[in-house]
Amino acid sequence: MKISAAVVNKKGDPFTIKNDIELHDIGPTDLQIHMVASGICHSDEAIRKGDASVGYPAILGHEGAGIVENIGDEVRGFNIGDHVVLSFYADGICDNCLKGIPTQCRNYADYNLSGVRADGEYQFQEGKSNISNMFNQSSFTTTTVVDQRNAVKVDKNLDLRKLGPLGCGYVTGSGTVFNTLQPKPGDTLAVFGTGAVGLASMMAGKISGCTKVIAVDIVPERLDLAKELGATHVVNSNEVDPVAKIKDLTNGYGVNWTIDTTGIPTVIKSSISSLAQGGTCAAIAVTPHLIELSTWNELCVDDKKIVGVNMGDSIPQIDIPRLIEFYKQGQFDFDKTEKFYEFSDINKANHDSVCGKTIKPVLIIDSDYTPGN
Repeated sequence: MKISAAVVNKKGDPFTIKNDIELHDIGPTDLQIHMVASGICHSDEAIRKGDASVGYPAILGHEGAGIVENIGDEVRGFNIGDHVVLSFYADGICDNCLKGIPTQCRNYADYNLSGVRADGEYQFQEGKSNISNMFNQSSFTTTTVVDQRNAVKVDKNLDLRKLGPLGCGYVTGSGTVFNTLQPKPGDTLAVFGTGAVGLASMMAGKISGCTKVIAVDIVPERLDLAKELGATHVVNSNEVDPVAKIKDLTNGYGVNWTIDTTGIPTVIKSSISSLAQGGTCAAIAVTPHLIELSTWNELCVDDKKIVGVNMGDSIPQIDIPRLIEFYKQGQFDFDKTEKFYEFSDINKANHDSVCGKTIKPVLIIDSDYTPGN
């Protein structure tokens, strides 16, 4: 079938909406999804500009939300008309998946970042030319096809336009806290960068019972939002030394946990220096930058640790419903970070994300969608 999609033709190109893209037929375990909305993530921008690649031309997008309009013969647990949030694909049969760690699926990169479907075929074509996909999903489309393992069913009474970013940005930030760091009540946490991932981390820290949740950024408006969403303290690192300020707030010790969402080398170093003895820094930004440090002086002497975290060590089918429950209870107000854009304004939305004007742009792909229907 023919669909419309936003295509990146080559490294560094803007998105171009094309109306003659051929979509792969559904397979036995596939869902055909009518797309309602999709968040824009910094990972999309990293691939668009070439910091990472799935091969060009490509259709990006991996924070999709939509409605099931067709299903394969072997699909279980989904029906036509179901509302779904889309996330990454893991096969469920490798040893790590069977241990309950799908973010460490043995073939994660092949399934999500190779540009082809999990079965090795291309998802999209334009004429005789193949087009790469992303996350076995590609949500910058009017319709897509995904495996049932990409999808999480959600309540039809919820606003699908808001929910797409739960599949990546919000589950990454919150999952880094809930699943990886697992702070105890009374612990302390500092989050460097108050974009969507950072704010999700901060809200998860508050839910987990951290007595100090410190947001660090250089944009006053974002720090104001961080306070609204539950930060106990905010630090403008343009105005003060964040390491000194964090230690001042913690009796000179530093915090138990830090999360860097910026990928900026000096900021990552600050997030390590802000740790108390025995503390752990989670570095989770998609970045081409490197850091240089002395493992002995900066880590070993104070028994500090650095961990990398993929997708918040999440199981989307468990983590996304959990976040929705916290949202319903007023504890995870992720929608306060969002701004809606028309699909045709995808390049403006992406620009606003890159320059920091908008925390989480959401593309409205189906402008006729009405929440609750």
